Amino acid sequence: MNRIDRLAAILIQLQSRPLVKARDIADKFSISLRTVYRDVKALEEAGVPVIGEAGTGYRLMEGYKLPPVMFNMDEATALLTASKLVQSKTDAGISKHFDAALDKIRAILRHSEKDHIEEIDDHIFVVEHPAIVYQPQSELHLQPILKAIGSSSVIEMDYTSLEKNETTRRKVEPVGIYYLGSHWYLIAWCRLRNDYRNFRTDKILRMTITNETNSKTHPPLQSFMDRMSADREVQKVVIDVEPGMVKYLGDQKYYNGYLKEEKIGNHVRMTFLTGSLMGFSRWFMLYGDHAKIVEPAELSEMVTRVAENILKKIEESELVAS
Repeated sequence: MNRIDRLAAILIQLQSRPLVKARDIADKFSISLRTVYRDVKALEEAGVPVIGEAGTGYRLMEGYKLPPVMFNMDEATALLTASKLVQSKTDAGISKHFDAALDKIRAILRHSEKDHIEEIDDHIFVVEHPAIVYQPQSELHLQPILKAIGSSSVIEMDYTSLEKNETTRRKVEPVGIYYLGSHWYLIAWCRLRNDYRNFRTDKILRMTITNETNSKTHPPLQSFMDRMSADREVQKVVIDVEPGMVKYLGDQKYYNGYLKEEKIGNHVRMTFLTGSLMGFSRWFMLYGDHAKIVEPAELSEMVTRVAENILKKIEESELVAS
């Protein structure tokens, strides 16, 4: 990237955030801090009202606006691709607002970019994997949750728990949302339980943003995500699979913690890190007659028990039939 383009990109970055650290600029454009200081000085000399706060970062003077931004072909394509994911993985509210924003972006594209977007629109699809059951939800409450987070407001909601299937009314102080597997989750301080809790947003029956504000400052969402990763126990699994069977495992191996594979003798040794031995045992039985378990012994015992139970039920069914 030449300097002119970099200066324009830095200016866009400054307008897109209330405060930008010099280190963030340096990392984004792979330049030194000294170059950042020179570039910011060049913007100031060009009349851009950049306000530098020692040890904090840079921001633009309140009220300063850039002229309309023009997107290049790659940026327009990236936005279209993102829209497909938004339509597939969020609710009607978020999708509607994203489409409205995308229409505004399309309005300022050059004719060549508009033609390009129209041409590729029907060539991008998001297809659900058959192994992951996903039912599109008309309301996942994402928009009001994010609004409450932005204003540090308390949410009152009727929530149906997954464990007991009981609906309770509670007030929560939202921390953040994340997407895992096929569901959106809300992490919040629950005033009813007096602790942080995880809520599946599709299990929220009703919610309103109250006039109350959060009772305390909550840790950042990243700290909860790091803790979840640390708490999740995984176990190493090693199996030997007949070479001709490996191709049939497909993407399922990734959902079961696939790590690596190597050719050993007349079989392929595959290594996994799984969070559920029972889940892995049932997946293993789909192709178990073409593979063997190397470790752990506990997995072999699980597969044996499941196989015995299946055989027992078959024998019982045959007795009833006779």
